[in-house]
Amino acid sequence: MEIDAVITYVDGNDPVLNEKRSRYLKGGQGTQSDVAGSTRFADVGEIFWCVASLNKFAPWIRKIHIVTDGQDPGLENFMKEHFPSGHIPMEIVDHKVIFRGYEEYLPTFNSNSIETMTWRIPGLSEHFIEMNDDFMLCAPLSPQDLFTPDGKQTCYAKVVPILSSKILTFLKPKRKGRKPVTFKRLLLNAVKVSRTHPFWFLRINHTPRPLLVSCYEKFYAEHPEAIILNIKDRFRDLCQYVPKEVQFHLQYKRNKLNVRPYKDVLFYMEPKRKKDYVKRKLRKLEEGNYRFCCFNSIDQASAEDRAIVEAWIWQRLGLEKP
Repeated sequence: MEIDAVITYVDGNDPVLNEKRSRYLKGGQGTQSDVAGSTRFADVGEIFWCVASLNKFAPWIRKIHIVTDGQDPGLENFMKEHFPSGHIPMEIVDHKVIFRGYEEYLPTFNSNSIETMTWRIPGLSEHFIEMNDDFMLCAPLSPQDLFTPDGKQTCYAKVVPILSSKILTFLKPKRKGRKPVTFKRLLLNAVKVSRTHPFWFLRINHTPRPLLVSCYEKFYAEHPEAIILNIKDRFRDLCQYVPKEVQFHLQYKRNKLNVRPYKDVLFYMEPKRKKDYVKRKLRKLEEGNYRFCCFNSIDQASAEDRAIVEAWIWQRLGLEKP
């Protein structure tokens, strides 16, 4: 089985991209962290961790596709230096490529929009994993951890009742006069879009998402309006849905999905101003059997904490910081 990796990448420090984004911001969107806040686009070199971890812990991947808006993370020299005997082939895929035929919706600064179209990458293998650039592997991974021998996709998730989640979402207070765009809300929207109508949804997290090109192809051929619904907004919006959640629900209904908990395999960290928080979290990481790591919004951590995290990452990868 050939498996590709798709990484959505953005360098928020790029002045060209920042100027482009500012032209489309409305009202206070630029200060709304759930919609278009700067941390959604910030980059402190996570793409190097992500790609290096795939090469170290999943060298069987056929190809890595890095999806960007006219950007190049500059990985070639880094990979040649640190993987001199060879590395997984890589290619940069511009948004214009995956949005062919839908160019009117570009530029987009919306991860949900982009992930709605990644399956349209030319030459993408039928089986692929999708991830964000702040994700990395921290232990060896095999293809069987993602796709079972009988062909099922493995979804690392928690099964959560829909009714209680809808109630909690309804009761969630407004921020500056509006309901926040939460990941849970977009997951609930996906259940509706999938038309599977279960009483629960899959609370996925920051792990690799095993996906099938053919599943998206068939669904969007039958429901082209679902593409427009998800790509028409340049920034995150309450009407959107998480595309991979749609696929997972469709596959579950077809008895083609293997659901496993993410609790014991995913290590997740986000900046907190507590004393020794980072050191304690990394100690927990060392003591566990985690395979996946996500250091979310590391740009917001203190310089000291960021240095501690980066030192741990490069040590785990067995590489020197570029």
